[in-house]
Amino acid sequence: MKRLLFVFNPNAGKGLLRKNICEVIDTFTSHGYLTTAYPTQAKGDGYEKIIGYGREYDMIVCSGGDGTLSETISALMQFEPDSRPTLGYIPAGSTNDFANSLDIPKNFVLAAENAIEGIPFKCDIGTLGANYFCYVAAFGAFTQVTYQTDQALKNKLGHMAYVIEALRSLKKIEGYQMRFEYDDGAVCDGKFILGMITNSVSVGGIVKLDKNSVVYDDGMFEVMLVRQPANILKFTNMLNNFVSSNMLKFSELKDKYFATFKASRIKITCEKEIPWTVDGENGGEYKEVEIKNHMQAITIVTPKLPETQPPAVLPD
Repeated sequence: MKRLLFVFNPNAGKGLLRKNICEVIDTFTSHGYLTTAYPTQAKGDGYEKIIGYGREYDMIVCSGGDGTLSETISALMQFEPDSRPTLGYIPAGSTNDFANSLDIPKNFVLAAENAIEGIPFKCDIGTLGANYFCYVAAFGAFTQVTYQTDQALKNKLGHMAYVIEALRSLKKIEGYQMRFEYDDGAVCDGKFILGMITNSVSVGGIVKLDKNSVVYDDGMFEVMLVRQPANILKFTNMLNNFVSSNMLKFSELKDKYFATFKASRIKITCEKEIPWTVDGENGGEYKEVEIKNHMQAITIVTPKLPETQPPAVLPD
């Protein structure tokens, strides 16, 4: 009998998974899996469980928010590439950016069925220094909001909790003098208030990219940098344009305040240490750091292959 490890955060989102846990496990069992269910007890607990026992299972399914998914992927990346189990994901957080990008169902039972019956898809994974991330590494304005927002507030207000915390952080915004060296010697430098290195069409539930802008398995990240404006009025106008649009087209971000490019490897230097987030979690502070794309490193189950997926090109 096939074995499945189900690692879930019972407190993610509004804790609704608890009411559906029997149906979810029954879905796995009815498809022929002997299931071990493990509710995480603290931050990092799921990572340790997968590191210790993940190799014993044919499949791993995780459930929680983006942080739970990132923790699971970080654990799987410690395995040799040919020994990484296939990953299923049941989104249960407040925002679920990566699940939204891959059209994974929000309904718990449908997501469980997708984990078993969906299409395996090899997607890119990133590293910021030693930290793995599945969809975004970011610095600057608002990027600390996700991990500084109180869990109880997120459970009560959902996505609106992030918006409230973002408004509180306005007075803390500052620009950083930075230099980005990427791929074949290209350079982008200046003073930036926000930067996002992404592999997702949704970031924080606020910024949304056109799906045609993003390819999840091409070995490349989409890089968006926002330059510091001359005054607060210009910043406010720029911010309104940045977050109020229903969809941003990566290729059309030509405003003088934006710098955009695609890259597989980026060396970043700054005048002082600045804080980063990875998948909405604290990613550390750096004066110098490298971001690298690990092409098609993880196999995750999706309802369908992303429409923009080109013919798969495996790394040498």
